[in-house]
Amino acid sequence: MKKRLGNLEIGDQSETAAFVDAPQLFVLARSELADSAKDLYSYFGAAEQSLRPSPHSAESVVEAAGRTCYLSFANSSGRSTTDYIENLVRQGHESVLEHVSWTFVLTGVSRAFTHQMVRHRVGFAYSQLSQQYVDHRSIRFVIPSELLMNPDLLPSWKGAVLAQRQTYVDLVESLNSAQSNLGSRERVRSMRSAARSVLPNCVEAVIAVTGNARSWRHFLEVRGSTEGDIEMRRVCALLLSTLKQEAPSIFFDFAQQSFGDGWPIVKKIAS
Repeated sequence: MKKRLGNLEIGDQSETAAFVDAPQLFVLARSELADSAKDLYSYFGAAEQSLRPSPHSAESVVEAAGRTCYLSFANSSGRSTTDYIENLVRQGHESVLEHVSWTFVLTGVSRAFTHQMVRHRVGFAYSQLSQQYVDHRSIRFVIPSELLMNPDLLPSWKGAVLAQRQTYVDLVESLNSAQSNLGSRERVRSMRSAARSVLPNCVEAVIAVTGNARSWRHFLEVRGSTEGDIEMRRVCALLLSTLKQEAPSIFFDFAQQSFGDGWPIVKKIAS
């Protein structure tokens, strides 16, 4: 059921639509080898068959970029793309991995989570749902994983966050009726800025994040095994599962395991 307040539309505010209990990941973009890459190989005298497009497009880009260092496009050793990339990782030559990147959109994550994520600056770019430009009167709340393990605590938690959302709604409606010298655009920004001050850290965020392969590896290594941050671990497990499908050779030395609390944990394993 939707209603309008002035020129603003409010979505479903029912309790059943108010909560989300799991993150979701959408692949928005990835690095791919261009058709003209064969011209580069030909320029340096390598046979066309030396360029072996991998079913994992990012891996082909990494190999081609790495072979530029020694002009080894002919691949006289016959090494596979998988062997080539895994050797780069084992040797610590991860700068070559910076040539490929992925853009993901995450939903079902909390504002508390994104506060942690955006602290990773090198090799990343972010675009996040704005609390000033998006009406939060029908926003969802991310249920902490710890409460999913202790469902008897959920009723009081749900009551608390729904009360905070109602306060947000009341503030927006009151401020919308108050006198203001601001134009319509800045008036909306002003009232939402004031009202959002009562929203909790568990409010759902939507964030687009681009990161190169080296940065994603670092993120998984330092965040994926943070035992006391279950939401972070769950997102890292989702990221790793996706990245292993996209480029298994780049992330071969990471594994998802089950931790004692039943939630996943991401570990870097010996290579």
